[in-house]
Amino acid sequence: MGRRLATLGMLVTSSLLTLGIAAPAAAAASYASTDYVALGDSYSSGVGAPGQSILCFQSKQGYPGQWAARNKPKSFTNLSCGGAETGDVRNLQVPLLSRSADLISITIGGNDAGFASTVLGCQVGTDASCAAQVTSARTDITSSLPAKLDATYGAIKRKAPDARVIVLGYPTLFDTSSASCGIAGMSLAKRRSLNEGAQVLNDVIAARAAAAGFTFSDVRDEFAGHGICSSNPYLHGLTVVPPQNSFHPNLNGYTNGYLPALISAL
Repeated sequence: MGRRLATLGMLVTSSLLTLGIAAPAAAAASYASTDYVALGDSYSSGVGAPGQSILCFQSKQGYPGQWAARNKPKSFTNLSCGGAETGDVRNLQVPLLSRSADLISITIGGNDAGFASTVLGCQVGTDASCAAQVTSARTDITSSLPAKLDATYGAIKRKAPDARVIVLGYPTLFDTSSASCGIAGMSLAKRRSLNEGAQVLNDVIAARAAAAGFTFSDVRDEFAGHGICSSNPYLHGLTVVPPQNSFHPNLNGYTNGYLPALISAL
């Protein structure tokens, strides 16, 4: 979805250049009165990027910080926090959200779905146990996550009714073009199971975002060919130092994956 939206963006940009309008100046001017707020979990706080803070593991090199630096909105507030679930967004982030917010971006739902525990369990378990864990997570995703997302999106809409909300999905974590993923890498069967689970998670998030009237941007096309085990991964594999970086985007993932997905949605 992100790439298709990006194609439309390129067509618009080409039209502006044809009319003799400087595209960068136009982009900067269009956000000069915008109050931008980032909500959500570690994929919005910037876990995996350089320069993470102790509080919430926020990094200016995450996609929200990069977008704000490039577009210079009137204000930028990052309320996202590593490890956040939908309840944290409703109870800790939305209360701090200004009613004047014009633009909101969010990634949420992965922690509710047991993202971290499932991936780590697959890392140390057998192919069969990994498949069982993913199946259990899929059941939770389809049965309980929709209502949690509805409640979260509803809280955002009530607090900032005039804001444009961009909901970004999660990337497909693993490359499966090769059976081998190195000595410490996961088997092909495990990688396929986890990727299938991510598909279900993104489908649910996309559906609930659409029901709320929000824009969903699918980042999987931007990350295509750059999963863990590829020659040029946009994500960290299992990381010992710092451990929170495990299975999160690296700097290229935020710069070449999430940032273009947000830009294309706009």
